[in-house]
Amino acid sequence: MRTMTIADAASLPFWRRPVFLLCLMAAAMPLSFATWSALLNNFVVDRAGFTGVEIGWLHSVREVPGFLAIGVIAVLLVMREQVLAVVALVLLGVATAMTAAFPSFGGLLFVTLIGSIGFHYYETVNQSLQLQWIPKARAPHVIGWIVAVGSGASLFAYGLIVATWTTFDLDYEVVFVASGAATVALAGFAFLAYPQFEAPNPQLRRMVLRRRYWLYYALTFMAGARRQIFVVFAAFMMVEKFGMQVHQLTALFLINYLANMLAAPMLGRFVGRFGERRAMMAEYLGLIGVFLAYGGLYWFGWGLVVACALYVLDHLLFAMAFSLRTYFQKIADPEDIAPTAAVAFTINHIAAVFLPAALGYLWLTRPDAVFLLAAGIAGTSLALSFLVPRHPEKGFETLLPLRVRAAPAG
Repeated sequence: MRTMTIADAASLPFWRRPVFLLCLMAAAMPLSFATWSALLNNFVVDRAGFTGVEIGWLHSVREVPGFLAIGVIAVLLVMREQVLAVVALVLLGVATAMTAAFPSFGGLLFVTLIGSIGFHYYETVNQSLQLQWIPKARAPHVIGWIVAVGSGASLFAYGLIVATWTTFDLDYEVVFVASGAATVALAGFAFLAYPQFEAPNPQLRRMVLRRRYWLYYALTFMAGARRQIFVVFAAFMMVEKFGMQVHQLTALFLINYLANMLAAPMLGRFVGRFGERRAMMAEYLGLIGVFLAYGGLYWFGWGLVVACALYVLDHLLFAMAFSLRTYFQKIADPEDIAPTAAVAFTINHIAAVFLPAALGYLWLTRPDAVFLLAAGIAGTSLALSFLVPRHPEKGFETLLPLRVRAAPAG
């Protein structure tokens, strides 16, 4: 297969350039994952009789491949990152298409694990490719647009479900198969229509852990912990507490991703103008308020409208999370990006492996306490964000007085 440097790729038509490929893959992934997310909570309640315990275990199993994302480094010894991204998308699409064929606890654990391997390996190399292919000066703006493309694909998937679910009396089998097949088709096009792009800096093919990245590691761990609480329990609450049906929950997701699609480019400009430090502070402060308000749904009996508004606001704040990615891009050695992306994904999923299952038991008696814990995690992230410099760079990674200015091996 033809290879081409990033610099030479500028001579290609726009639709065959690296950034367009990143956008294409960003659209392919949500067609499966967004559909799976939209149908999952209703599917497991309707077909498999799940409670908070089973949904917690399902999401813990789903995060095991994320915890093992460091294995990407070994795969990259025999496969290029660009090829691995396509293979991972195919795996995700196939697993999504198979989901409805396994309406049992054990069956869903199996197919979810397969799809999760595809999702997490794709996300790992996708983040790495973004930081390698996009110049630092343009990264916040361009990544904001890539996020918008992904949100647009999710919006398309949700819109189809809302428009057709009751109109055509669709069932889970049809929708899961159609969405999985769409992802596989786009992945195949991405493999056949594009050359293999050569990043300007060859990547290390071994695990990289450096002391000077410690703040990035800590923020990544906290992000994974609080995001799991939101991903697992926020949507499940909509079904369990408020009785939302498939088309209603999907309509909420549609509104949510429409807001994200419109806001993501503006958020990219915000990060570019004000810097990662202020973006992180705004995100974490907002998340504290949102998670406390989730608790208020149980304390004060607030209704569905408030819950839906909080869900949309929650997702908008999470859309700012790429500021952590561009912070790392500014402090990292260029050859560290691929191996550190794998290490960071593993760190991000340490808490994700045990938190959903453990909190599933707490959910049975104190669902408000689950969201209080998330608020505490967001507060810890806020405290850490005060250590991020206004203009981070290699040798100036944190505001601590003992920062390492020269950047040798560790």
